[in-house]
Amino acid sequence: MITFASLSLLHLSIKKVVITGGPSTGKTSVIKHLEQRGYFCVHELIRSMTSAEKKGTSGISFETNPIVSVKDPKKFNQMLLDGRIDQYHINPVPGTDIVFYDRGIPDVHAYMDCFGQDYDSAFAQACYDYRYDAILLMPPWEEIYAVDNERFETYEESVRVFECLEKAYTRFGYTVTLVPKGSIEERSDFILERLKLV
Repeated sequence: MITFASLSLLHLSIKKVVITGGPSTGKTSVIKHLEQRGYFCVHELIRSMTSAEKKGTSGISFETNPIVSVKDPKKFNQMLLDGRIDQYHINPVPGTDIVFYDRGIPDVHAYMDCFGQDYDSAFAQACYDYRYDAILLMPPWEEIYAVDNERFETYEESVRVFECLEKAYTRFGYTVTLVPKGSIEERSDFILERLKLV
């Protein structure tokens, strides 16, 4: 059950909602659909970073998540963390009372845990400093799983990412709501109903 820190202030301040999940679970399609329905959405950052990294490096074969394949994983993760913090502070259009994010700051922490990477306390501290109001998690879905130019994980890695995301958000004090499988419209409706937006 999703709980907001201050439900009475729902329409007096902007609520920040993360839609996350392992690779190829349908979250980006849902984000785009919500945007088409008039909601303010902040899009995934890592896909453009991965594309830029591929163009700027030579001899690197991306066969798994880019935080493993890039030349300097720590620098890449710091750039990703900084970018997610910048996204957190994006000013939406006037009249917006809710913002949907395609992944949140704790995703960085979860992915580093998933792929066994070292990090300092700043990565965890950011998860405490910048808080969201609701976390919606897409479960693994093998039937729709696919790779592309910016997505390299196997389905098994996607399952592991999902588990790490659930653990990370729970560890940082969030109640995580699983979004059931279904059509883009059905999943979007589930999210809006759960957030009491319809």
